[in-house]
Amino acid sequence: MPDTWWRRFRAYLSPPPLAEKPWRDALDACVLAQRLDGTRQDELRRLVGVFLARKRFHALAGAELTESLRTLIAMQACLPVLTQGPRALRGWREILVYPGEFKVRRSHHDDRSGVITESDDILIGEAWEHGPLVLSLADVELDLAQPWDGYNVVVHEIAHKLDMLDGPPDGVPPLPPHIPRRQWIVSFQRAFDLLSNDVARGRNTLIDPYAAESPDEFFAVVSELHWSQPGVLRRADAAVADLLQAYYGPSSAQG
Repeated sequence: MPDTWWRRFRAYLSPPPLAEKPWRDALDACVLAQRLDGTRQDELRRLVGVFLARKRFHALAGAELTESLRTLIAMQACLPVLTQGPRALRGWREILVYPGEFKVRRSHHDDRSGVITESDDILIGEAWEHGPLVLSLADVELDLAQPWDGYNVVVHEIAHKLDMLDGPPDGVPPLPPHIPRRQWIVSFQRAFDLLSNDVARGRNTLIDPYAAESPDEFFAVVSELHWSQPGVLRRADAAVADLLQAYYGPSSAQG
């Protein structure tokens, strides 16, 4: 028994890269990963092995979650941490997967009146600080089928997880030394303000209007664009595109 426990503990600390066949099968199904160069594919394979060893998947409400789908979720979740490594995935363990959209009950307290109101939000993904990652399987599969449409629910929610590594989400994740924090804040705030103004005036925007909800949603939405439509992102805001390339590394859409 002690020997078995020790082997499991060592496997948790230093999981092997994903085995050859599941890696090849996942690579065939995930164009985002196919377009990476060989060095980054090797790193992604290592990260996917770590992810699968350290995270727990839970299929809810009748979702059919195969090993292949677990691997494909892990592969997309690890793309945003290619340059940062597995420590960027710390602080949470669970992935909850619904078959499609799911309902979340929200409570809102009005400070002036003291009235508490409740409402239901219909979501395709959610990330909790120190809690689970929640995903719609139907949307995960849609993103795999349409990798260049500007959307990726797994990348979006992992961006929120990265943002929350240093506290509540604010659109400013912990940054590597080569990215000046002030430059990030100024560039992202300017881009968010411009988008919010355009949305408020009813103008068409290259960035999904949902990004104008808050600075943290802006960061998550442009992260999706970095991986799936970097050309659109660059046309929308070159400064934000440059910062995301410095943060995430080159987009696989450019490979």
